[in-house]
Amino acid sequence: MSGTSPPAPPSPGGFVRRVGPFQATAINMSQMCGIGPFVTIPLMVAAFGGPQAVVGFVAGAVLALCDGLVWAELGAAMPGSGGSYVYLRQAFQYRTGRLMPFLFVWTAMLFIPLIMSTGVVGFVQYLGYLAPDLGRTSGDLIGLGVIALVVILLWRGIEHIARITAVMWVVMIASVVLVIAAAATHFSPHRAFTYPAGAFDLTSGHFWPGFAAGLTIGIYDYLGYNTTAYMGAEIKDPGRTLPRSIVFSVLGIMGIYLLLQIGTLGVVDWHRMTDPADIASTSVASAVLEETWGRGAADTVTVLILVTAFASVFTGLLGGSRVPYDAARDGVFFRPFAKLHPRHRFPVPGLAAMGVITAIGFLIGRHTDLATLIQLLTTVMVIVQALAQIVALTVLRRRRPTLDRPYRMWLYPLPSVVALAGWCVIYGYADHNSPGRHPIEWSLAWLALGCAAFLVWAWREKVWPFGGKEMSERYDATSAPDAEPAGT
Repeated sequence: MSGTSPPAPPSPGGFVRRVGPFQATAINMSQMCGIGPFVTIPLMVAAFGGPQAVVGFVAGAVLALCDGLVWAELGAAMPGSGGSYVYLRQAFQYRTGRLMPFLFVWTAMLFIPLIMSTGVVGFVQYLGYLAPDLGRTSGDLIGLGVIALVVILLWRGIEHIARITAVMWVVMIASVVLVIAAAATHFSPHRAFTYPAGAFDLTSGHFWPGFAAGLTIGIYDYLGYNTTAYMGAEIKDPGRTLPRSIVFSVLGIMGIYLLLQIGTLGVVDWHRMTDPADIASTSVASAVLEETWGRGAADTVTVLILVTAFASVFTGLLGGSRVPYDAARDGVFFRPFAKLHPRHRFPVPGLAAMGVITAIGFLIGRHTDLATLIQLLTTVMVIVQALAQIVALTVLRRRRPTLDRPYRMWLYPLPSVVALAGWCVIYGYADHNSPGRHPIEWSLAWLALGCAAFLVWAWREKVWPFGGKEMSERYDATSAPDAEPAGT
């Protein structure tokens, strides 16, 4: 990656740029890894019906990297708080006014906490390995306590949070490395690379639905590569730091996941992972340690995995709580969300609201299966964030040639096309992979409700389509990076 961005001083009363390259990459990797691979390896194996499930992690990495390059260009060019909100407003304001950024914040207030709730579900799931007699009520109370502790720790300045994140990143790396090392000591190539008959038969009626389900699970495991883009206003030298944090975190986590997946399959028979009565179906990493280094080592690493799960929820709410701030500051979301803590400069309403929604999502997730929850949250985010953002990059290249772009996507538009195809596969197979749940219908219903809410809000605010459009061409090379929008 090449290019630098000039130091961007915050606007009066705004965020402070204190997160450097290492901390930014650590924030992304902590959010990406977290509890995800430790709870989804069995789901991936069940989706593919065998150890060929490694294909799902590779496909997820390709989609994450291609989509990450979209985020890298947009984030480097428009390093404001809120991530997609900023990009969608700048790209779609010419035709639909504030509709797209409003819909994004509307959906983000749901899907970001839902992602965090899956992390808390995984936390309680692994805690069950240490406490086999843990009841449902006790698990619910512990999960809610974890969420409350995360919110309390985030109730402070970003410089303190960055240090906490770096420590948790070290713990995350340690837990993954220990599982990989344990698997290596008792690795069986025959167990890891013996596939069922027809495992790679592309003409069968089973491969592509399994691939779509695996791709959904895979991209879920990589979600978080964009966390620092939500914190663009707090990143030092964002033109260089943001693209590097995204690409380095995707490549690093891809290597970790492949070693973890293959190593696990080389120790634990894949049939055990699909048996609900077997501990390997809920705590596969603990099962690996128990098979290799004994129960004591398994207990120790399980504790590290719990810390890792906590870290993923911590960093996810850290980035997600910034989403409604920029929208509210620009008058595209409820105005109370524009409030920052007077001393520590973090968005108080955004953090509190997402903490509450995470708690609700956790309780819902405890009474359904994790795969269905992942499918639902993925379909909710595909249309308004993933697909719309890919279109936004092309729109901005055509409409805003003067936009300062410290980083430009490699091999444009190929990564955009690959990302577009991947997200369409995930969305198109959603109902097929969640029979009886209808995630596509739910996502469209939520989108329709958001459109209705926008019309009511637009009518009260007297903006498009009930008033004039307000153009805000921020971040051009001739404008200050954090300047307030100029209404017309």
